Amino acid sequence: MEDKKLITVTSPLLPSLEDFNEHLRKIWDSKWITNNGQYHKALEQALCEYLDVPYISLFTNGTLPLITALQALRITGEVITTPFSFVATTHSLWWNGIKPVFVDINPETCNLDPDKIEAAITPDTTAIMPVHVYGKPCDTEKIQAVADKYGLKVIYDAAHAFGVKVNGESILKAGDMSTLSFHATKVFNTIEGGALVMKDEQTKKRIDYLKNFGFAGETEVVAPGINSKMDEIRSAYGLLNLKQVDAAIAARKKVAETYRTALRGVKGITFMDDMPGVQHNYSYFPIFIDADRYGMTRDELYFKMKANGVLGRRYFYPLISEFSTYRRLESATKENLPIATKIADSVICLPMHHSLDKNDIERILVQIIK
Repeated sequence: MEDKKLITVTSPLLPSLEDFNEHLRKIWDSKWITNNGQYHKALEQALCEYLDVPYISLFTNGTLPLITALQALRITGEVITTPFSFVATTHSLWWNGIKPVFVDINPETCNLDPDKIEAAITPDTTAIMPVHVYGKPCDTEKIQAVADKYGLKVIYDAAHAFGVKVNGESILKAGDMSTLSFHATKVFNTIEGGALVMKDEQTKKRIDYLKNFGFAGETEVVAPGINSKMDEIRSAYGLLNLKQVDAAIAARKKVAETYRTALRGVKGITFMDDMPGVQHNYSYFPIFIDADRYGMTRDELYFKMKANGVLGRRYFYPLISEFSTYRRLESATKENLPIATKIADSVICLPMHHSLDKNDIERILVQIIK
């Protein structure tokens, strides 16, 4: 391999170091570094406005909002979810003593197939936990119709869906709650962080109690809460990143358009186009390899790219249902999940971030286009 820089699958959006240092000085002067300080409050307010949501609660990572949402809604028994996601989705159920029930996915969107949910419902089912995979919105209307029919709660894992809108409406308003991840790999990041979106002030208050040990005052604990608050330093970092996230998304869009133009018509490779009426955030760019038509398996292409300094990611592979914790579940069989199994075996997410330049993209594409 030539001595060239490594092209990573993602790269963090970083605020100006000078601007960040200015905020740090103010935090140092105040000596208030956590516990709902001024930057924490400011970031919650700014995110409500940017995301067009009524209430939001910040967390220290993206997994704890999932765990807390399940607690807040008192979910028990079984929850229907997707096997095609990051493991945190299902781990949040396991940590709450809830049995995950896997349902297959839609081949066009890679999201939970709403037409297959009803057959998986049992008397123990209490909720549905779909994922907006790659930031592509789920069919929220169909999912809600099933939930309403059976009296189920709906919690969306929207870790990939920062800023995504459908017909001008934030996707985060769907269901009972939505969770976000602000991990360094995401479109918008606070280094580590996350959030929970809810619809009313009372639920917001309950969530804020739960993420702070259950404290409702200096001497009153109203629930068995945990400690999952975001600190002032990451809140300030997030406020600065929020100012530049639109430009980063615009840069990502240009990368996606370049990929699509170059790869359209390449035999054995398919990818996702923009969905009608959707404001995307271009968080990922997955391609799907048909080995027979392409002449190379997904893994062969993946390792070829890696050997030449281009790091893609087999995202999501393997399926959550194939990990040791979950593979013994009745719903975890390949026979129950044929589409998810096929997609997991064929997907590579290409490098996608705001700082990719023309030379980077050419190096990536030359590995794929023979």
